Amino acid sequence: MVSIRVRSASVDFPIFDAKSRSLKTTVLGVVGGRIGANASRVVVVKALQDIDLDLDHGARVALIGHNGAGKSTLLRLLSGIYEPTSGTAEVTGRVAPVFDLAVGMDPEISGLDNIMIRGLFLGMTHEQMQERVDDIAEFTELGDYLRMPIRTYSTGMRVRLALGVVTSIDPEILLLDEGIGAVDAAFLRKARKRLTDLVDRSGLLVLASHSDELLRELCDTAIWLDHGQIRQQGPLEPVLEAYKNRPGGR
Repeated sequence: MVSIRVRSASVDFPIFDAKSRSLKTTVLGVVGGRIGANASRVVVVKALQDIDLDLDHGARVALIGHNGAGKSTLLRLLSGIYEPTSGTAEVTGRVAPVFDLAVGMDPEISGLDNIMIRGLFLGMTHEQMQERVDDIAEFTELGDYLRMPIRTYSTGMRVRLALGVVTSIDPEILLLDEGIGAVDAAFLRKARKRLTDLVDRSGLLVLASHSDELLRELCDTAIWLDHGQIRQQGPLEPVLEAYKNRPGGR
């Protein structure tokens, strides 16, 4: 059975050459959290602090918070990309991390070849992707462009291809950082239907998004992150309401 168990987990990033306030501020804007120093007086960004989580099969969790609050860092901790500086993070089940739709795409090869590569990157087998190629091709509506290098694609065409692959997988744990703009409204509606079906097939979902509409559609609980710490967690609507009513609002 899939599960996520996180105990007192923190993630710090040492900045060994942080010589100025401007550099520190720039780094903070990228990874979130708070700036501090360790015992060796090296500047560190405290991206996550004392995170505790218990998620089991069927969980549909929204991550909310301002830019730099730690949402992406938490997703990368759960995926195993980041190790906790302190504490533990134990994940049971096959993880499909979907943080950047462009990851795993090679601009010099065809769309069809990229379908295979991206699927393998997301944990599928070659045989599984072969079975899905026709469905993905039909969904993208890219036609003969699928035989051309994707460096010839527009941004919207690349998003179509990436979404076709992402929404074809069968994940046990789906970690999703929303980023599906750059396509026309009609295609986006089509993609949202496939995205909903993808979530239905997954055992556990953690979704970071600024879209209340998407969070309500896909999630039933929420975690509000603020400067790398969990500010509130529980049923989706109360957490969303508390976040929107915080000082300064959205």
